[in-house]
Amino acid sequence: MPVTSQARLAPAARPAAGIPSGTCPAGLLRMVRAEVRHGLDWQRTADRVAAALRGRLPEPGALLPAALRRGDPACYQSHLLHAEPDGSFSVAAMVWLPGQQTPVHDHVAWCVTAVLQGTEYEEIFTLTADGQALRRVTRNENSPTTVCGFAPPGDIHRVRNTGDGVAVSMHIYGADISRLGNSIRREYTLPVRA
Repeated sequence: MPVTSQARLAPAARPAAGIPSGTCPAGLLRMVRAEVRHGLDWQRTADRVAAALRGRLPEPGALLPAALRRGDPACYQSHLLHAEPDGSFSVAAMVWLPGQQTPVHDHVAWCVTAVLQGTEYEEIFTLTADGQALRRVTRNENSPTTVCGFAPPGDIHRVRNTGDGVAVSMHIYGADISRLGNSIRREYTLPVRA
């Protein structure tokens, strides 16, 4: 889909200089590698990675030190945990204070999200037929242990922490975000129609 005047390339929250700021358990990386190596299309890869992770999620403390799990009042934080040397996937942890949210955006590749702590509220959108607005398709309240996989097209969404405490989620992207800066392809500023 062409980028309209109401959609812009995303600057988004970036991992600090592409240098990992936390750790990623070796077993988790083995699971993801095994699924990615099947070489399936993006949606099937996301579905398989999500299925492999369900019931096997790490605790937030296994990914990030306490100082990075506190959040930042200025903006939600994205912490790079791992970038696969061949560029096939990256793992990040996001930390959200109450009320913090992403812009409405889509992604450059498949993505799997797993809520580890707190509650994240997600709204999923689609472009209207004329491409001049967004239509809300669904809303999800994702509590701890919720794992979701999605891929373009159909990955336009906004996420926010609707809880009273810090939320932490793990994100696995089918791209090297240490090189790209983030996984966001576009931010959308289009109006939302009913």
